Amino acid sequence: MTLNIVFMGTPDFAVPSLAEIISSGHNVLRVYTQPPRKSGRGKKLTKSPVHQFAELMSLPVETPESFRKSKVIDGLEALNADVACVVAYGQILPQRALDAPTYGCLNLHGSLLPRWRGAAPVQRAIMAGDAQTGVQIMQMAKGLDTGDILLSETTDIRSDDTAATLSLRLSHMGAQMWPRALGAVERDALTPTPQSGEPTYAHKIDKSEARLDWSLSSRNLEGHIRGLSPFPGAWCEIDGRRVKVHLAQVVDGQGKPGEVLDERLTIACGEDALQLLSVQPAGKSRMGADDFLRGTDVPVGSILD
Repeated sequence: MTLNIVFMGTPDFAVPSLAEIISSGHNVLRVYTQPPRKSGRGKKLTKSPVHQFAELMSLPVETPESFRKSKVIDGLEALNADVACVVAYGQILPQRALDAPTYGCLNLHGSLLPRWRGAAPVQRAIMAGDAQTGVQIMQMAKGLDTGDILLSETTDIRSDDTAATLSLRLSHMGAQMWPRALGAVERDALTPTPQSGEPTYAHKIDKSEARLDWSLSSRNLEGHIRGLSPFPGAWCEIDGRRVKVHLAQVVDGQGKPGEVLDERLTIACGEDALQLLSVQPAGKSRMGADDFLRGTDVPVGSILD
C-alpha cells in the first residue's frame, strides 16, 4: 500500500527523513516548510534545507507564515492525506491541522520524551551532561511534545559529541524509523504508549547563554561549549576581542575563575580548569589554540572576561 503523505520540516535535521520517506515509495503530496529567511553577510533570502531538497525532488512546496490561518488549513484538508510526517517544522499546529490527515500527524523528536520537550533537545542534552538521548516518533497531540510514543531508539552521548555531530547522528537514526512507522500506519497497527516521568523543557537557546561563565566548573563549561558548537558558539573575550570556543578539554588546575594558567590557553574555572583547543576570533576562521596564540598575546595571570 502506498500512503499519501504530507511532510512538514525545515532544517538539515529533517532532510534525511524526507529522503527516506521518498525512497520508501510513498506519495508525498506536498511539503510544508518555513518561509525563506535572510541569512549570511549579504542577508539574502535563503530557502530552508527542506525547501531546497523538496524542489530538487520536484515536490510541491508551501511556506505559510502561520498555520493558524483558516485558508492554510483548508489547503491541508483538501489534500486528503493519509498521514503527516513532521520533523523540526518550527510551528505549533492547531488541533484542526492535527486532525486533517486520516491518521493524524506523526512527529520525529530528538530526545527521549518527556525529557527535553521543546525547541533545542539536542543542545540541552549535551549541556546538561546527559549520558544518553535518542529519537522518538510520537502521535502529535495538543501541547508541546506531549503525544503518545510510537517508536523509540536510543544512543549514547559521546564525550566528543557536539550539537552538530549528535544532531547528524540522530537525524539519520530517525530517518530510518519512518519505514517502520509508516508500515504500522498501513496495517492500522500503531501502538501508542503514553509518556511517563517528569518532563523537562529544552527552551530555545538564548544568545545570552553563549558567554562563558568561568565561575562554573570546568566539566559544566566543557559540555556547555560542545552543546553550543557550532552555533551559536560559546564565547569569551580575549585581548578585548570576542572569541568563540569550539572545543576544550578538562584539565587539572587552580586559580581565580577566568585566570590564564599557562601558555597553552589553560583557563581556571570554578572547579579545575579548561584547556581551549579550538577557537575562532571574530571575523576569522576556526583555528587551533597554537595558531591563535601565534597572533595574540595572552599573558599568564591575566583574567578572561
